[in-house]
Amino acid sequence: MENSIQMFDVIVIGAGIMGSCTAYQTSKRNQKTLLLEQFDFLHHRGSSHGESRTIRATYPEDYYPKMVLKSETLWREAEEEVGYKVYFKTSQFDCGPSDHKALKAVISSCEKNSIPFRVVDHHIVVQEFHQLIQLPENSIGVVTEYGGVIKPTKAVSMFQTLAIKNGAFLKDNMEVVEINKDSLRGGVLVSVKSGEEFWGKKCVVTVGPWMKKLVENVSGVVLPIQPLETTVMYWKIKQGYESKFTIDNGFPTFASYGEPYIYGTPSLEYPGLIKIPVHDGRPCEPTERTWAPTVTLDPLRKWIHEVFGGLVDSTRPVMTQSCMYSVTPDEDYVIDFLGGEFGEDVVIAGGFSGNGFKMGPIVGKILADLVMDGETKDVELMHFRIERFEKNPKGNLKNFDDQVSSAH
Repeated sequence: MENSIQMFDVIVIGAGIMGSCTAYQTSKRNQKTLLLEQFDFLHHRGSSHGESRTIRATYPEDYYPKMVLKSETLWREAEEEVGYKVYFKTSQFDCGPSDHKALKAVISSCEKNSIPFRVVDHHIVVQEFHQLIQLPENSIGVVTEYGGVIKPTKAVSMFQTLAIKNGAFLKDNMEVVEINKDSLRGGVLVSVKSGEEFWGKKCVVTVGPWMKKLVENVSGVVLPIQPLETTVMYWKIKQGYESKFTIDNGFPTFASYGEPYIYGTPSLEYPGLIKIPVHDGRPCEPTERTWAPTVTLDPLRKWIHEVFGGLVDSTRPVMTQSCMYSVTPDEDYVIDFLGGEFGEDVVIAGGFSGNGFKMGPIVGKILADLVMDGETKDVELMHFRIERFEKNPKGNLKNFDDQVSSAH
């Protein structure tokens, strides 16, 4: 039995964007890598599927913009390796009341990170975006060049393709039920529901909304990660204006700070439709999803009518899609060694709180650094350590309100 166990340098559990980027990075560095997925590859049950994700460098927290810039470089490198595009660049437009704490923090964060930006009033916004966007008099806009749309399912497939090209082994429909320390050989034993076992010198766990349950089952560590079911919504653009809301016409990715926090992308994946969802959701385990819309439409309909006038039909969305968030109390990531009996043999990454997809390439690099070198030079991990919740159950202290309002 023992002789039949397949052995690897690194076993990555979870083949969404984070796991696929990690497998790409470890295999690129000549590590014999196994990537395990509990469902079919490219499934729609987690947080890495669909047709569009935003990339932006505008964060209220000043420790994210540099990660975005590093990630953008890695997105471009992967595209060059594979030979096709998954990232479509445009500008980013953030807006909200001029006294909004989070929006003011975005401006401060841009200054600290040398992100070029322009603050524009409601008059300039009308000119800037060809009368497509209108803001109230007390609102401002922040325009930066670091915006864009990523095609998520295509992007996950890209990193899996590159991982295979690098010699990685990929197996789907492999639900991990146990991770145990191998007291004889060192490393870890990973057991799947079918009865198969795999040995790895190191292990990375990136299972999205299943993170809390799996980590608690294998280690007893309870991560404060709350899965949410959220709804992506597409709205109809007025006939004759469809091309105006596209990247080719200079239309930006955008976010509106307020209650609720609203975001969106240019018309791209579905001609004539524009994606405008609310950044919140319904707390639920991934096995208890309704797959039905989870948000109250009235505030969003009002915002669409005020900002886009009659150019976008605010009556109702013409299409909705269900997705999952994994939210921490402070909405910051969890990237750390699991510790305990596993020490530095198991690394975990989760709680990306609805804003992690763009970070996939840099997170994959960080996780590869941690399992191979025991440290990373790409980012200071103090904001992402598990121990922050031992000091304060709310995690990192911030001077602005939560953005995913229904999580807490």
